[in-house]
Amino acid sequence: MSKKSLPDVAKEIHSERFAPIDWVGMGSIELPVLLKQADGVYRIPARVDAKVSLDKKPSRGIHMSRLYLITQEVLSKNEMSLGLLGDATAEFLKTHEDLSSEAMVQVQFEAPLIRKALKSANQAWRSYPVVLSSFNHEGAKKYFVEVVVTYSSTCPASAALSRQLIQDGFKQQFQNQSLDFDVIHSWLGTPQGIIATPHAQRSFARVKVEVGPAYQYGDLIDIVEEALQTAVQGAVKREDEQEFALRNGQNLMFCEDAARRVKEALDNQAEILDFVAEFSHVESLHPHNAVSHISKGKNLRSF
Repeated sequence: MSKKSLPDVAKEIHSERFAPIDWVGMGSIELPVLLKQADGVYRIPARVDAKVSLDKKPSRGIHMSRLYLITQEVLSKNEMSLGLLGDATAEFLKTHEDLSSEAMVQVQFEAPLIRKALKSANQAWRSYPVVLSSFNHEGAKKYFVEVVVTYSSTCPASAALSRQLIQDGFKQQFQNQSLDFDVIHSWLGTPQGIIATPHAQRSFARVKVEVGPAYQYGDLIDIVEEALQTAVQGAVKREDEQEFALRNGQNLMFCEDAARRVKEALDNQAEILDFVAEFSHVESLHPHNAVSHISKGKNLRSF
């Protein structure tokens, strides 16, 4: 029995010319991807955007099913990497050579990473939002990694105001007494010794970089956390919490400071070709956030 011919309205050509479209395809395709970690390979749920341009002839639409099937075949059965995304875009263009000159694919997932405690021998899993993407213009490919790192930011202005109150409290307590080291040492360990603390808040660094196809997203997370020094912690015992308090005290940060720290770190990485970053300090003093935005100053100026 011969195969029944089915209509394909995507091939419809009318007397009037269809306008070209920058990008057309599918967003948020449900797909499990394979992530290689230090202790093995994990299958993680992800969301995929798969798109091509529609520009080469007056066609009504693209072949959605081709993009979908390539996504399922290529991205779900191989270890996830930027190079793999580049391969997928090449297949997109191959199956749309009469329609498209550009292709893109973007994969969003939560990356599980083991992080060591600051002082103790413990470790814990942390999940980091990651977006990997590749753009292909007639065979010329670009690759991008985007991550979100959560950290603590302690306000420098609030710290200065707190120190002044502590100084005033010390003066009131000891200005008419002869100074005794043991007495002062003991007093500093009381609630009266530290009568004010600076406000701190959970903060978020969103960083996107242009890199080569072999770049690993975990490297970017490490760079950002090292630059900021106050990444939030999973496993915490008392010695870890004390170390975290010390790091916050030694790394006071406005959102402007966080931006400059990360920019300096990224500028020193030869494999990072371009970048853009945004920092949000979810204020504990205000009902609004303090935000900053910085880039390398090249082509990647926004997300």
